[in-house]
Amino acid sequence: GIVSPYGQRYVTYGKPKLESQASLNLNSVFEIGSVTKTFTALLLADMVVKGEVKLDDPIALYLPKEVKVPQRNGKQITLLDLATHRAGFPRNIDGYPKQHPVPTYAGLTVAEMYDYLSRYQLPRDIGEDAEYSNLGMGLLGHVLSLRAGESFETLVKKRITDPLGMKQTAITMTPEMLANNTQG
Repeated sequence: GIVSPYGQRYVTYGKPKLESQASLNLNSVFEIGSVTKTFTALLLADMVVKGEVKLDDPIALYLPKEVKVPQRNGKQITLLDLATHRAGFPRNIDGYPKQHPVPTYAGLTVAEMYDYLSRYQLPRDIGEDAEYSNLGMGLLGHVLSLRAGESFETLVKKRITDPLGMKQTAITMTPEMLANNTQG
């Protein structure tokens, strides 16, 4: 999309699906994948500004007491550690993402995530080094949802997509969005 003093326009190239004769258009829907991490970080920033959380809050503060959050050398994992990929978590949980025909975390339950956390041994000190972690960022979204008492989807809608007028951005797609879904 192009926005300039002369107005707005968009340029596309390609087809929505390999077998399609149609071209991409303004209503084409794309999976944003890891861009979701940006939404998670925006939610964290919003909650910090509103005084709902602090960056140095230990995540254990918001998780159920029975969840054993890994620690190392007496240091607890904080919201900031998750947001900056410095908690010491791996990129993914073993066996995830599943291939369905594209990688997905669909099917990973909260109980499985809690079980993984309770068993995981950190390989290095918290904050020592950064390692891109889908697990860590997903956990951050989950913790923020618990703190807010709302689902991640509701938080994103209420605090980001609705205020910004992002009507074609959603976690649960509408039938119209599904009809315009593109193949990556």
